[in-house]
Order: sequence, then structure tokens, then C-alpha cells
Amino acid sequence: MQHTAQPVPREVTQAKLDLRSQAGARYHASLPYTISDRLQEQARQFAASPFLVEAERQYSYEEVNRRVNQVAHAAHALGVRAGDVVALAMENRADFFFVWWGLNKAGAKVAFLNTYVTGKPLAHALQVTGATRAVVGEECLKNFAASEQELPAGIGYWLWPDAERPASDAERSLCSQNLAQLADQASCDDPPADWRAGITAGDTALYIFTSGTTGLPKAAHISHGRWLMAGDVMRISLEITPEDCFYCFLPLYHGAASMSAGSTALAGGARVVVRRKFSRSAFWSDVRRHQITVAQYVGEICRFLLSAPPTPDDKNHSLRKLSGTGMAPEVWHQWTARFGDQFQIVESWGATESNTNTLNLDNWPGSCGRIPFWDKTNLRLVRYDVESGSHPRSEDGRYQLCAVNEPGEAIGMIVQHPEAIGGRFEGYTSAEATEKKILRDVFEKGDAWWSSGDLLRCDEHGYCWFVDRIGDTFRWKSENVSTTEVADVLGDYPGLHALTIYGVKVPDNDGRAGMAAVVLLPGHAFDPAAFWQLAMARLPRYAAPLFVRLPQAADMTGNYKLRKVDLQREGFDPALVKDPLYVRDDAAQTYVPLTDEAVARALRG
Repeated sequence: MQHTAQPVPREVTQAKLDLRSQAGARYHASLPYTISDRLQEQARQFAASPFLVEAERQYSYEEVNRRVNQVAHAAHALGVRAGDVVALAMENRADFFFVWWGLNKAGAKVAFLNTYVTGKPLAHALQVTGATRAVVGEECLKNFAASEQELPAGIGYWLWPDAERPASDAERSLCSQNLAQLADQASCDDPPADWRAGITAGDTALYIFTSGTTGLPKAAHISHGRWLMAGDVMRISLEITPEDCFYCFLPLYHGAASMSAGSTALAGGARVVVRRKFSRSAFWSDVRRHQITVAQYVGEICRFLLSAPPTPDDKNHSLRKLSGTGMAPEVWHQWTARFGDQFQIVESWGATESNTNTLNLDNWPGSCGRIPFWDKTNLRLVRYDVESGSHPRSEDGRYQLCAVNEPGEAIGMIVQHPEAIGGRFEGYTSAEATEKKILRDVFEKGDAWWSSGDLLRCDEHGYCWFVDRIGDTFRWKSENVSTTEVADVLGDYPGLHALTIYGVKVPDNDGRAGMAAVVLLPGHAFDPAAFWQLAMARLPRYAAPLFVRLPQAADMTGNYKLRKVDLQREGFDPALVKDPLYVRDDAAQTYVPLTDEAVARALRG
């Protein structure tokens, strides 16, 4: 679809959103329906159809269910019972699904562990979820072995082998059981339903850790109903059929892959091609080989793919649907120009734990969603003062709604009916962390709203635009600067691999000055004059980065989101930063190597 001069009528967009609402309305907290029930239903309906594909190995729906059953019987034999929490540390592979769904069939809640964390963060993840056992993929054993002295006492570790990444005997000795071997010998039959007696759609199925870039992540409750609902509504939005094939390369321990892709594919009877990690060089060959039709993106994924050299086959592929967050408008246009204009691109906004979201169903480039009619959503945008870090209040002490195109914090009204799943805030394992995300007495006494910590704006057509994370936006020269907007407009700098924009403290100056961490592709050199010209042509002077840092690699989360905390802490201090540093010189119309004199000149300018 092409971007037209006029948006589609609000009623047309709302009709699509209403179909999503109708699909989600079937779930209520006491409904005796779980992920396991969905899997068994689909295994009967699509028995011989392919479900999971890994390398050259393909598993049908029936085969997946039978292997899941084996894991469930093995886990039950080892003492797993309804309500137990079992952690899972494993890279992307078909076995991840077998173990996860097998534990759920045994009645357990599954805590997904980040496959990169070690030491105190790993111990923290096990503690806050209350895990009593952990299934560890052999490829992740080194993290546990290196953290052995810090791990909580009383947890049983079970091995799941990995032929590609074998561990040492010392690392394997951490595990008391080989769950895969026990599953090989177990029954393939569906386990008795009474193993899950009393578990309903409103009960926790998973713990997924927020992918925050600062501090220790929080473990979010994900109920069976929430997981199932995510798949049902996205199946409708993407018009998924059994002919579709998903590409799963984002880490399964995050919600984007395990909820959006996993649940949607299962709901639609579609295939999922599982890849360990994202590979720029293998992306399109995988798409063509497996006839992939649906892919997810987050963070810098689409920019990475655009940075690969063009080929004559760029438009020769099966990919038709993209769903995700973080596609800047200029990336959107470059993407469709290079890879074809046939894409349905569903840019969205939300969070693993959010009780509201937005969805762009109109292919409106750069927008993260549309609110055709505000009375149809629990989302509101309220004014937020970046300088004071607070919400301005009206004379009666209430929060204030934003005007058209005025940036404000996105908040979601918490539906407090005991049967509600849609609109409720399921929170975290920490009651304190949960309460910190709730705003109370917002528009009337007694109401409660989920606080996103994100700044959005909504235009005159109802399209929403992501502005920035609260805390990332900074003030310089008495003006607010959105790091996201600056990164978006500079994102097509030639040779760019990754760009992080952030504010840094400057001695004897109020606010924070803008700084850019510019990571270049191999074979490209930083052209300070060209970067100056691009920044000054597209940005107000106060928003153009005052400083530039040239790191060798981008600092990213496992989900391809750029981290800023260390960059902000180190600022432009040469004692802390070993990368090349530059400062803007407007008189010379370029960036110059950083010296005390050059900084003083820039601040006087």
C-alpha cells in the first residue's frame, strides 16, 4: 500500500480496531482456558500442517504437541505441580517452545531469563520470580557456572542439551537432571487436565522481564488470557492464515517474539521459522528459502537491513507483512522504495506489561498508531513538564489532557473489574514496582491509570507519534529536545550503522547539551563537515548535537534497543571516554576534535 495524501476515514480505521476488540472480549479472568488448551485445539485442527521450522528440521502441529506432552510428563515426574515457577534460559530454537509449553501443561508458570545476564542480575531474576527450578539450555550454562556463588540456594537446575554449543563437564555438573533425556522416555499423550485444575485465563502463565535500559529489569506478570488475546487480535490485524510463515529471530525471552509472533502464529495455524539470532547477511536468504511472509522488527533492525549493499534481488521475496516498533519515517520510505511497496507495515506502541496500546493499521508512514475516536480507547495523553519532571495540574488538582500535536505522557485507564483482562494492569512480581507505575486520582477521585513513561503526540487526524522516553528528552537553551526526533532526522547520514542521541551535563550550564554516538559501517569515515551540514539543515540550532562520540560498536540490549545510561554518565569527559570526541564549531561550519578551548568556543556561540 502507498501512503496517500489523505488519511483513510476514521470510521474505516475504527472498524478494524473494533474487530480486534471483539476478538479480545472473549477472555475474562475466570474462563477455564489456557495456553495448553489452545495448543491442543490447534494440534487437532492443523495436525499435519507445519508449525515450527529450525534449519532443515520441520515439526508439524501434532509433532509439536506430542513433544510438549513429553516435557510435561517428565516435569511432572520430577515434581512440578500447578502454581510452581520454573525459570527457562535458552536461546531461540524449537526446544524453547517444547520446554515452555511443556512446563505450562504441567501447570507451572514459566519465567523467561535473558540469555545474556550473569551474576547479580541473573540471581535477581531467579529471586523475584520465586523460581524453584530452572531449565538451562546447554548454551547458557556458562552464565550459571560463572555466577554459581551468587545464585539463590534451593533451586534445582535441569539441563537441556544443545548439540551446537556443548558445555564443559564442569558446567554440566551444575545440573542434577537432563530433562531432554527424561522427556525422550515419557508419554506423548496429552497429560490429564486435572494437572492444571483451577488455572484460568486470568492466572499468570509467564514472567517476562522488561527490557529496560537502566537498573535491574522487572518481572511482568503475563496471564494466559493476555498471551492468547495478543495472538487473536494480531491474527485479525495481520489477516493471518495457515499459509503464512513467521520469521522468529528476536529473542524469545522478550514479549515481542514470544507473545506477538508465537501467539499470533499459533492462533492462525501458521508456521514459525526459528533462528538463533538476527543476521543481516542471512535475513533475505532465509526469507526466500522458507517463503517467509511475516517478520517483526524492533529498534534498529530495519536500519541494519537497509545498510546492507543493494542487490538486484531486493524486491524478489515473499515478505509481505511487518509488525513492530521503532521504524522512523525516513526508514519506512527507504524500506518500501528498496524492497517493494507491497508491505503491510504495522508500527505500534505499547510495552510488555502495558494495559493499552496503539496500532497503525493504515500504512501511515512513521505513525505508531491511530486513535480515531477517543471514547473508544482507555488511552489518554496528559501534559508533562520535562523541566520539573511532573504533570501540570488544573485548578481542581487534576491532570490535563494534551492539545492536538502537543507531546504528553501516554497513560492507560486501569479497568478494575475482577473479570477484566483487557485493560487491566497485571503488574510485576514486586508490589512496590507495580504501585510506582500507577497514577491515582488522575481525572476523578478513585481512578487509576497505568503510567507508560513515554511521550507521544496525536495529530489532527488521530495518528499518534512516538516522541521520546521520559528521562531521555532533555532541555537545552530553555528548549525541549526529543532524542528520538533528532535520531530520526539524522538517521540517513551516509555510512551510518547506529546512532544514539542523548543529553549530557555541561559544567556551569543549565540543562543538558545534545550528544550523538555515531557508529559507522566498515569502510566509512566520519565526515565532520557533512554531519554539521546535515544537522544544521534539519534541526533547530539548540537541538543539533553539540558533541559527537565515535564508538566502534553500538551498546544495545538483547532486543536491539540502544542503551544510553553509560553514554550519559561518561558524557564528553576525555578521562572516561577513549573514543574520538568532537564538538560543534558553528563558525567553521563543522565538528572539530574536542579540546577545552573548542568546548568553550562552542558554549559561547
